Amino acid sequence: MNFPKSILVCATWIISALLFNIGIYFFQGQQKALEFLTGYVIELSLSIDNLFVFYLIFSQFKISLDQQNKILTWGILGAQLMRAVLILTGIALLQHLRWMHYAFGFLLVFSGVNIFAKRDKSAAPAQNTVIGFLNRLVPLNTSSFLIVLILVETADLIFALDSIPAVIAVTKDPFIIYTSNIFAILGLRSMYFVLVPIVDMFHHLHYGLGIILIFVGIKMITENICHMPVHYTLGFIAIILSFSVLASLFLKKK
Repeated sequence: MNFPKSILVCATWIISALLFNIGIYFFQGQQKALEFLTGYVIELSLSIDNLFVFYLIFSQFKISLDQQNKILTWGILGAQLMRAVLILTGIALLQHLRWMHYAFGFLLVFSGVNIFAKRDKSAAPAQNTVIGFLNRLVPLNTSSFLIVLILVETADLIFALDSIPAVIAVTKDPFIIYTSNIFAILGLRSMYFVLVPIVDMFHHLHYGLGIILIFVGIKMITENICHMPVHYTLGFIAIILSFSVLASLFLKKK
C-alpha cells in the first residue's frame, strides 16, 4: 500500500468511526456517543505505540512491504476475535468480582509507569521467548511468515491487556467497548503505512501514552470515591496527546 493511498484509507476509517459516533448520538444519546468517542481516541492513540512495535518486528525479520501488508491483514482479523473474548471476559469479571476494578486500575498505572522506565523496546529475534517456545514445538525459520504473524498477534494481545481496561474505565457497555476497539483496529493497517515513513518524528508520544494510562488507571481506582464525567476524560486525553505530539515536533530526541 503506497503512502497516498494509505492516507486516504486511514482518513476513510476515521471518518467512518465519526459517522458511526453520530449514529450512536441519535440512537443512544449524548452520553453513549461521548463514551464511544473517548474509547475510540484511547484505543487509537494506544494503537500507535503498538504500530511502532510492529515496525521493530518487521525490521528485525527483514519483512518486505508486501508481506507486511498480508501479515497486518491477517493480524487484524485475529485481533477482532481475540478482543471480543477479552472484552466479554473483562466485563464478566467486573460484574462478579468488584475488586477487579482495582486490579485493572493498578495494571493501567503500572503499565503507564513502565512506559517511562522503558529504554529500548527492541529485542533480538533469537532471544524472544515466544520464538523460543515455538521452536520447541515445530522447527521454524526466523524469516517465516507464520512466526512473524504470531509475534504480531502476541504483541497485540499484550497491548490489548492495557487498552481494553483503559476503555472499560470509561464505559462498561460491551457494545461501546467492542465497537470503539474494532473501528480503531480496522484502521491500523493503513495507519501503519502512514506512520512508518515518519516514525522518528513521534519520539515523545510514548510519554503522553504513559500519562494517559496512569490517568485512566487512577480514574478506575477512585471511581467509587470521585466520579469524573466522560467529557472531562476526553478533554484531558486530547490535551495530553496534543502536547506529546508538539513536544515530538519541537524538542530534539535524546
